[in-house]
Amino acid sequence: MDKKSKLIDLIRDFDTAMLITNGNGRIVARPMAIVRVDDDGSIWFITDRDSGKVESLNDDRRVGLTMQGSRQFVSLSGVAEIHDDRVKIAAMWKEMWKIWFPKGKDDPSLLLLKVDPSDGEYWDNSGMEGVKYLIEAGKAYFMGERPEVNEDINASVKL
Repeated sequence: MDKKSKLIDLIRDFDTAMLITNGNGRIVARPMAIVRVDDDGSIWFITDRDSGKVESLNDDRRVGLTMQGSRQFVSLSGVAEIHDDRVKIAAMWKEMWKIWFPKGKDDPSLLLLKVDPSDGEYWDNSGMEGVKYLIEAGKAYFMGERPEVNEDINASVKL
């Protein structure tokens, strides 16, 4: 599997990401539920029209995303776009969103936020590759050396 495909597969393993914005002179990170991940790596979220993140994105559309599990980590850089496409919102609608948008999919404050990542990094210490790395790390520790990192475990990727 190539590095880009691996990164997109890893992104799909997460249901939440920290969205990092830089607007109004402040860098802010917020947890966001992932709605969908497209085949090109684009990531969709829902948001409120009047939220601080929308205001920040009016200042600067460049964003960062981080995702963390017990043995998997992803960091992405990209550009965010706000979408007010009611047909797309209706197609992606999940009933649990009614907690935040009581008027449902027709709530005028409900927007989609799409992040198009340009590049990212992953660290994947799960599965057999993670076990192999732990063995190599143990050997390196006892030898007083640094372990070699396999690209299946850690890689930088252009999307």
